[in-house]
Amino acid sequence: MIEDLIKEQIDKWDLARNNYAALARVKVKELMVNKCLYKVQFNPARILSSAAKVDVQSIKRHKCFLCAENLPSQQTVLSAVDHYNILVNPFPIFPKHLTIPDKKHLPQRILLHFKDMLDFAYLLKDFVVFYNGPKCGASAPDHAHFQAGNKDFLPLEQDWEQHKAGCVVQIKEGKIWQLDDAPRTTLIIEAKNAEAAMTLFIAIYDALPLKKDDGEPMMNLLTWYDQERWIICVFPRAMHRPSCYTDVGDKNMLISPASVDLSGVFITPLEKDFDKITAGDINCILQEVCLSPKDIEAVKQKIKARLL
Repeated sequence: MIEDLIKEQIDKWDLARNNYAALARVKVKELMVNKCLYKVQFNPARILSSAAKVDVQSIKRHKCFLCAENLPSQQTVLSAVDHYNILVNPFPIFPKHLTIPDKKHLPQRILLHFKDMLDFAYLLKDFVVFYNGPKCGASAPDHAHFQAGNKDFLPLEQDWEQHKAGCVVQIKEGKIWQLDDAPRTTLIIEAKNAEAAMTLFIAIYDALPLKKDDGEPMMNLLTWYDQERWIICVFPRAMHRPSCYTDVGDKNMLISPASVDLSGVFITPLEKDFDKITAGDINCILQEVCLSPKDIEAVKQKIKARLL
């Protein structure tokens, strides 16, 4: 069903066909950051997402591009389980890239939708499902949605177990790991059932710092189902965009990290940024946008206090 949707959209929709064809020709280079692999992708079609204005006034000025009544006439809607639609993303990062919006125009919030994310990871077993918080890379922070991309694409999906630093906490059907992947400060939930995944995620959610006037703690999420378990990567965030985003001159790089970047594929919509970005740049960007080691230690202590 999903394969048919992707094929149909590439066959019949010029925008999707052209961008998926271009994806096959994107430039990619590999950089190692503290023993973690990052692939840098020059992807000009992603300029709309990387440069998206997501302040309240800008959002109010445009029609929501995820609401069904505003979709392009060529875009096919696959009505999914419960209250979601499945769409082919016409600006792909993955060879197979989906957007999964709620049918209702609801704010981008994870707590009430986390179980749905688990359901999609189980339903779409050949995909990873990801969530970008409203101030963590979501280009539609006013409309609840997930995205999904084919497995075996993101470095973190393939090598997370190699970077385990220790178990933070364990319950009967699941555990939380911390990775040795600085300057990221990644927490991994490994759960055999949805109830355990929910319990562990809520413990992390409640332990994360919440900024004044924010609707939820800043975070990105990535999850997939494999070997009868869910793997959920939680990337706690300290800020939305790094300083290079607004720098001028040679220091400027139009990079706005979200789930895909934090999972090991850095997106550069401008060729100048692709050409010049180094492992040191990625290290600095991650240091700025990810929660600090000191703060993640405080989060771990709160998680343990809740569950032990």
